[in-house]
Order: sequence, then structure tokens, then C-alpha cells
Amino acid sequence: MSGHSISAAEKDQMIQSLQTHRVNTLVALRRIEKAFALIGSPDLTEPMTAAWSYYVNHHGLLTELRALTKNYPFSSECLEEAKRRVYSDPQSNRSWNFCWLVLSKMKKDQLIPHYANYQAALPTMWGGSVPTAEGVTRLSAAFVAEWNWAVDNMLRHWEQPPTQ
Repeated sequence: MSGHSISAAEKDQMIQSLQTHRVNTLVALRRIEKAFALIGSPDLTEPMTAAWSYYVNHHGLLTELRALTKNYPFSSECLEEAKRRVYSDPQSNRSWNFCWLVLSKMKKDQLIPHYANYQAALPTMWGGSVPTAEGVTRLSAAFVAEWNWAVDNMLRHWEQPPTQ
């Protein structure tokens, strides 16, 4: 354990906080994930995996992405498509971290530009009128810039990919 130790009580408390979803931010989940990595105990994998899945599937990830994208709120459709693609990807078992897989899938599959363009072209974005091609291009670019910044900001929490 390279000089780092955590008591059995602290370990149990962390597991309990994961199982009861008291820990529900990316930063807090990463803090526990790093502590568990130092321990290296196989009984920690399931609670951590379940906590990441809960975070993504119960709007924790979307909430945090939208907190980072105040000017152009992050697309829930983009997030849902990334989740769907991770679930259908046979390579998704390469990581226990569903959040990292989803964020990485958005980048790898170029989902952000696709959904930015889709959303920018919606008449609801233009007060019900049909937007011009130039307007869609400009709005889409603004979505892409802010959404990519938010996803990159979240991915920076991993110094290296959490893969097996």
C-alpha cells in the first residue's frame, strides 16, 4: 500500500457513503476512487462501479455538465446517446468507471458536434422561427466550444484512463 493506510472503519464508511449515494459529485467520487486504488482490495470494485453508474444514470453527470455550461446548457440527448453507445460497445468492459467511459465516448465518437448542430438548428432555439444556415453554424460553434470545454474539464480529473 506504499505507506498510505486507511482504517477498516474509514473504508466501511466510504463504502456506505457510496451505497447510500451521499457522495454524488465527480470530485468526491474521484477522491474515494483514488483512496480505494491505494488499498487495492477487490471488494471495493463493485461499490465504486455501482456509484459511478448511479452518478451517470441519476442525473449527477448531467447536472454537473450543465453547471459548467451555463451559457449553452449541455445536451441531455448527447449524454443519452453516449450512454447508449457505451452500453452497446463490447469494449466498455475495459473500465469499471461508467462516467469516464461516457465522457470518453462523447469525444471519441464526435457526439458533441453532432448534437450541437442538431440543437442549434431547432426552431425552438430561434423563438419558433426557422434559423439561417449562418445562424445555425454560429450557434453550433458556441455549443461545441462550451460543451467540449466542460467535458475536457471533467476528463482532466483522471491523470490516466481508468482501464483494466
